[in-house]
Amino acid sequence: MTDATAAARNRAMTDALRAAGSLTQARVEAAMHATPRHLFARDSGWLSPDHGAGPGRTIHRQADPDGWWSAVYSDGSIITQRDDGAGVADSANGAPTSSLSAPGVVAEFLELLAIRPRDRVLEIGTGTGWTAALLAQMDTDVTSIEVDPHVAEQAVANLKTADRAPRLLVGDGAEGWPEGAPYDRVHATCAVARVPFAWVEQTRPGGMIVTPWQPMTGYGWKLRLIASGSQAVGRFHGTAGFMMLREQRTAARWNPRHADEAMSTRTRLDPRTVAQSGTGLALAVFAGCPGMGMIPMDNDDGSFSLLQFEIGNAEGAWASCDWEPDSTDYEVTQYGDRRLWDETENAFAWWVEQGAPGEDRYGLTVTEGGELLWLDQPTNVVGGDH
Repeated sequence: MTDATAAARNRAMTDALRAAGSLTQARVEAAMHATPRHLFARDSGWLSPDHGAGPGRTIHRQADPDGWWSAVYSDGSIITQRDDGAGVADSANGAPTSSLSAPGVVAEFLELLAIRPRDRVLEIGTGTGWTAALLAQMDTDVTSIEVDPHVAEQAVANLKTADRAPRLLVGDGAEGWPEGAPYDRVHATCAVARVPFAWVEQTRPGGMIVTPWQPMTGYGWKLRLIASGSQAVGRFHGTAGFMMLREQRTAARWNPRHADEAMSTRTRLDPRTVAQSGTGLALAVFAGCPGMGMIPMDNDDGSFSLLQFEIGNAEGAWASCDWEPDSTDYEVTQYGDRRLWDETENAFAWWVEQGAPGEDRYGLTVTEGGELLWLDQPTNVVGGDH
């Protein structure tokens, strides 16, 4: 592969991102042209196409050079580590724990950052180093923190090959890096269920924090906050799914224990409606049912189940609501100190009463005491502290 051919693939990628609406700023596009993605890709990995564009697959530079190059310059993430290094990255098995993020979502986050020349930027999650390199290309003073020493070591090598030299640190990104504060921008390339207040403290008033925010299993949003010293306030800008900040990982599984003691009732609310009404309802459910996860499941017999559970508590409450063809109402099974389906019905009713708001009407306030979700304006709080 010649430099000219690689550059042509890079330009074709950015052309596709621009056509899709993911890339609109000339400055971000120029940074991508000057920072070839293949310099940050491992020789093997697992491609996960974005936006459901086909199944995932193994890529190998030596075994299938054309397939590798096509994958690197496609709009898909490439898994570079599984199970914190204990798994095989180019397999479908194991939990993804580091990746080369999809170009489209990288561009969208960089545009949300609204970078200015000479901004001081703190990046949480170096990964392969590609985003840090893009930020450095945009004339910023970049400090990037990576929790995994082995991932950080590879990022150092990648950045050297790309001739970029941001400040790289190994440590817990949840704590930020107070020695380099204040920052004009803080950007996380891993998701958080709660925005660490250390990031707010280390952002200068008027500075921005841009992060994937994933308080519920299966749901994530692009969040941009503006800091003001004692708090940060902002809105959501579409969906995004990322690997969690290691400090905030929690077990998320449905455990129907003591099924013989569970309560069975009927409901007229179709569980498919809850699962398919969009992320505006998901935010209402998050506010009304704190700490709850939901798993939609299409069953082999043509029925559908919505499984609910308390995140991080295998011994907690659980519920299921089962849709069956031709039924006029649906069976609900619930167990535990909480009635999770009842909470969901209440959240659904509230959401309808508010005019079925989409995610663009919601925002978040982060304070030292916690997070407040709000609708339309920060004074209109939904639920309580999270």
